[in-house]
Amino acid sequence: MARQVALCAPLCKRQQGSWLNHVNRKWKDRDKLNRHNPAGMRKNLAVIALLACATPALAEDFDNFAAHGVELDAYLQCVPYARDVSGIQIYGDAHTWWDQAQGRYATGSTPRPGAVMAFSAHRNMQLGHVAAVSRVLDSRRVLLDHANWSPINGRRGQIEKDVLAVDVSPNNDWSEVRVWYAPLGKVGTTAWPVDGFIYSDRQPQPRRQIAMAPARKQTSKRFLSAFADFAD
Repeated sequence: MARQVALCAPLCKRQQGSWLNHVNRKWKDRDKLNRHNPAGMRKNLAVIALLACATPALAEDFDNFAAHGVELDAYLQCVPYARDVSGIQIYGDAHTWWDQAQGRYATGSTPRPGAVMAFSAHRNMQLGHVAAVSRVLDSRRVLLDHANWSPINGRRGQIEKDVLAVDVSPNNDWSEVRVWYAPLGKVGTTAWPVDGFIYSDRQPQPRRQIAMAPARKQTSKRFLSAFADFAD
């Protein structure tokens, strides 16, 4: 498969270049007619915007991406989302947040609403992960708001709100957690190492709509009862 992709890449690139040259020639001819026409100029700008979006995929539509299991390059990472919802102004890969927070923010091993759970690099998660605590249920369970954890409908970069995380550490110190994983429809089986919690220095903010994902105003009793087996 890799060899086929490697052989296809130069051909695809030549086809893309030929296609763009054809479009550019048509564009130049059209531009001569529209250069002094305001309506034509607006139309030209619209065409440029469409080409900028369509060029990498040779103008394939989104349905074709989904049908072939191809992902778009841009997707929401956990870091900017956690920074936005928590107000903690730390930048860089998620696994660096814990060290960066020292001396700048209060940190600890006790979850609080609004705090950021900082995951260590582990296995295939070499960049770590950060998630905001939305609610503390008890000494072993919290709900998280985070991005780019579960692939949903085959897509990475999705936002998940009020998803369960369970402390599975022997000493109940939140050094290891299992997290809700959408493809399984339950808490995942991996015990992910956690450095601790970074506490925000701002008051908890009302929930805001981010992207197009609907925000749940309140966690339902039916949702919480599904995790009753994890209670102490």
